[in-house]
Amino acid sequence: MISTDIDLVNPDNYLERVPHHWFTELRRSEPVMWHGEPEPNRGFWAVTRYRDIEEVLRDTQTFSSASGVTLEEQTPEEVEARRSMIDMDPPRHTRLRRLVSKHFTRSAVAQYEGFVREQARLVLDRALPKGEIDFVEEVSRELPIRVLARIMGVPEQDLPMCIELGDAMIAHADPEYSRAVIDKEDTSAYRLLPFRSPAAVELMAYGHQLAAERRREPREDLVTKLVHAEIDGERLSEREFDNFFCLLIVAGNETTRHAISHGMLALMEHRDEWRRLREDPGMVPLATEEILRWGTPTMHFRRTARRDTELGGKQIREGDKVVVWFVSGNRDEEVFPDADRFDVGRDPNPHMTFGSGGPHVCLGMHLARLEVLVMFQELLPRLKDVELTGPVERLRSNFINGIKHMPLRLSLA
Repeated sequence: MISTDIDLVNPDNYLERVPHHWFTELRRSEPVMWHGEPEPNRGFWAVTRYRDIEEVLRDTQTFSSASGVTLEEQTPEEVEARRSMIDMDPPRHTRLRRLVSKHFTRSAVAQYEGFVREQARLVLDRALPKGEIDFVEEVSRELPIRVLARIMGVPEQDLPMCIELGDAMIAHADPEYSRAVIDKEDTSAYRLLPFRSPAAVELMAYGHQLAAERRREPREDLVTKLVHAEIDGERLSEREFDNFFCLLIVAGNETTRHAISHGMLALMEHRDEWRRLREDPGMVPLATEEILRWGTPTMHFRRTARRDTELGGKQIREGDKVVVWFVSGNRDEEVFPDADRFDVGRDPNPHMTFGSGGPHVCLGMHLARLEVLVMFQELLPRLKDVELTGPVERLRSNFINGIKHMPLRLSLA
């Protein structure tokens, strides 16, 4: 019998920690389970086993992204207004992705390594000598946005605003960040905006300003590429540009920041693994993959069944929401031996933090890997010891596995 108290929807259930015990129970007893939801939503199929998640993500003919990738059930008008690249199926998704994909290939990202390392050193040089810091505020949130700004062409003085607006959008269930907490307030006035967030208005306005500048004076950056790009002979509409710009700001900053935070916390909680890395820095590439598996910043994505089908022995009906839980797949005992152990030498490590094949595999995965790798290569040799000086505060979210604050006392090497 499955526990009757399992509730994967309520963001409060993620405030203390990810409820891994529920996911373990689901993988073992009912890996494809119908999960109810508060109205107006109708419920969804929770898919928690690695192989089933793979099947859903790779079969875009059966499981569509075009109705949205979050739990929220949207009207056709809302879907179209908020549609970004991740809310599309091939071939439309493929055409839009091609506009920017060359900036995020493995070879293109490799060219940024020097800049990423320079920025990581700059961040650490500013933060670590203080002795006591909020690691999230002063380290992990700083590197990803600096790198993204370089790629997109965002001036450094505008980075704090971009971080604030990105936080407000994706953390729309957390009262510390959100200007309209989605499950506590009436957010119908914002229903046509990305993440149903009023912060999107300001971020879009800022994007318009950048776009106008790049039309007048093109540069070698991503915003220039977007404003001059054509798909089937047509330029991006204003709405398409807006949603693309918001997606890049949010996705390029949030998830990598949380991966770095989870990596630092995991190493503090697993001192033997910390010592392994200190003694053998050549293990940092393997440790990077384990940090990504362990932290799993994006906990789920949703698909919608295009037709009646069967998955994991359950009959899925056309129109049903099907939600794949990466945070569960990354702890699947059938794929990861001793899955609940943080192991910096884990190899192989086929985690699904960036998805699992298929057309929607994360566009920025090579960049995220590089940022996490470089940060820990630069950070670990500088630290002799580190300890928490207060509680780790987690994001109130069932979507993003985020850490908001992590106060540390540092002893430098």
